[in-house]
Amino acid sequence: MPKHFRTIDAARKTLGAIENSAIDELLAGRIGRREFLRHGSVLGLSLPFLGGIASAVGLGVPQARAEGKPGGTVRAGVAVPGGAIDPVTFYDSGSYQLAFQTAEFLCVTQPDLTLKPVLAESWSPNADGSVWTFKLRKGVKFHNGEDFKADDVVATFDRLADPNGPSNALSVFKGLLSKGGTRKVDDHTVEFHLDAPNGSFPYSVSIDNYNAVILPASYKGDYEKTFEGTGPFRLESYTPKVGANFVRNPDYWGEKALPDRLEFKFYADVQPRILALQAGEVDVLDAIPLDVSQVVLGNPDITVLRVASTAHRQLHMRCDMAPFTDKRVRQALALCIDRSQLVDGLCRGMAATGNDSPFAPAFPVTDKSVPQRTKDLTKAKQLMEAAGLANGFDMTLTTLRYSDIPGYAQLFQNFAKEIGARISLNIEDQDKYYGKAVFGQSDWLDSPLGITDYAHRSVPNVFLKSPLVSDGPWNAAHFKNATYDGMVNSYLKALDLDSQRKAASDIQKLLLDETPVIFSYFPDLLVPVRKTVSGLPPIAAGLLLDRVSVMS
Repeated sequence: MPKHFRTIDAARKTLGAIENSAIDELLAGRIGRREFLRHGSVLGLSLPFLGGIASAVGLGVPQARAEGKPGGTVRAGVAVPGGAIDPVTFYDSGSYQLAFQTAEFLCVTQPDLTLKPVLAESWSPNADGSVWTFKLRKGVKFHNGEDFKADDVVATFDRLADPNGPSNALSVFKGLLSKGGTRKVDDHTVEFHLDAPNGSFPYSVSIDNYNAVILPASYKGDYEKTFEGTGPFRLESYTPKVGANFVRNPDYWGEKALPDRLEFKFYADVQPRILALQAGEVDVLDAIPLDVSQVVLGNPDITVLRVASTAHRQLHMRCDMAPFTDKRVRQALALCIDRSQLVDGLCRGMAATGNDSPFAPAFPVTDKSVPQRTKDLTKAKQLMEAAGLANGFDMTLTTLRYSDIPGYAQLFQNFAKEIGARISLNIEDQDKYYGKAVFGQSDWLDSPLGITDYAHRSVPNVFLKSPLVSDGPWNAAHFKNATYDGMVNSYLKALDLDSQRKAASDIQKLLLDETPVIFSYFPDLLVPVRKTVSGLPPIAAGLLLDRVSVMS
C-alpha cells in the first residue's frame, strides 16, 4: 500500500461516518482542498490534521505569510459607534471593530471560510447535529484576572439567546439555541443543546456572529468602562464620539500582539475617513462603500484589500400585497434587470452576479448549474400581460441612503420602466428606514417594495432563515411557503456535503420560481490600508489587528 494511502487509512480509523464522508468527497474529486478544509473545520477537525490529509492526496500546502516586526502603533479610522457599546446589543461596525481587539470568540473564520479555534480548542457534533460539544482552552484569563471557564460561555450565550432581553443575536439564535440550551459539562467543556439539528452551528458562535464575543459570567453592562475580554489588547482609554486607545495585553494566553498600541479614531461619515487615510492620519479603515472606492483605488500610497463577500442588497416585494401577490409580476421585475450593468457599471466589476437566492458564488455548496437569470424584456412583458398588467402599475420603492443602494434604486427604476412599472423612490436615512425593526414599526419590514443591505456571513443560514422563512423576523417580503421552510430545515440540519448540496440546489430552484426577493449582485468588501501596512487578514467579518505591522 502506498504511503499516502496508509496515512489516510490510519486517519480514517479515528473518525466517524460524517467525517469520513468528507474524505470520500475529497478522494472522489467532488471537492478540492479549500472545501475539504472548510467542511472538516466545521465538524471540529483541526486544520493541521485536515492539511495533512489534503497533502497526502497531493493537494499541496499554501505558503505561510511572512510575519511583521513587533512594536509601533496602528491607527484605524472607523465610523462613530451607533450608541453605547455593548456586545449584547451592538449592531454597527464602529462598535464591533473595537470589541474585536479586546474580546474573543470560540472560533474565527479565515479567508478561505475555514474555522480556526480560539477560545475553543475543538468541537464535535452528536450523530444528528442537535448537540455540539466544545472543549475550551485552559490557562486563559480575562483582563480583570478572572479565569476563563465554562461558566463564562454559558452566561454569554444565555444572555444572547434570552428572548426577553435586548440581544441583537436573536436573529441568529431564534429557533436554533434557547436560553438554557448552553450547558456546562465541566470547567472546560460545554454542550450546546440546539432547538433543531444544525450542520454548521460553529459559525453561529464564531466571529460571523459578532455579538458572540465571550464575556465574564459576572458581566453586568457598562462595557465601555473596561472593554473586558480575553483578547490580545486591553483598554487604555475610551472617549465617546472621539476614539479609543488599546495597548498590548502582556498576559495574553496566545502569541502576543505585534503592535504596542492601537489608536481608533471615529468619523461621522466615510469622506472624512478617506481624507484622513490619504493625509496619513490613519493607517487603515474599516470597509468602504463601492461608490467612493475610486477615490482610493488610484492612490499610489494606498492598497485596497478586495475580499469576495456574501454581502448583498435584498430587493423585496411583499407577497401579501397586490400586485406582488402574483409571482409572475415578481418574475417580470427580476427579468427586466440588467445584472451585467449592475456588476460592471454600478460596482465597477467588483462584485459577483446574483441569481435571486442567498446562495452567493462564494458559498461552496452553491449549485452553479442552476441557469443564471438574465435580462429578458420579451418574457417580462409577456408575464405582465398574463398577470393583467399590460399597462403596468405604480409603486413606491422605499430604501435607505447607504453605499451603492441609492444608485441601485435609480437603475432599478429605469429597468422597471421598460416593462411599464412606474416606480417612484423614497430614499430615507438609516434610522427612519429600519425604525424599530419590528413589523408595524419599520419602513424596512412594512414597505411593499424595498432594498435592504445585508452584511457578509460565511454560511447562508441567517440569509435563508430570518428574511425568508414564514415566521422570519426580517421577512420584509412577507413570503410564506411551507415547502421552502421544509427545504431550509433540511439544509440547516445536514451534516454531510452531499445532503447540503441537494438542499441548496432545491432552494435555489424554488426561489427562482417564486422570486419573493431579488438578489442581483454580491459586492466585494473593500478595505483600504496605507502601503506601509502589512499583516491584515483579508476576512470579510472585520478588522483583526494583532498581527498587523506598520513600517515607519
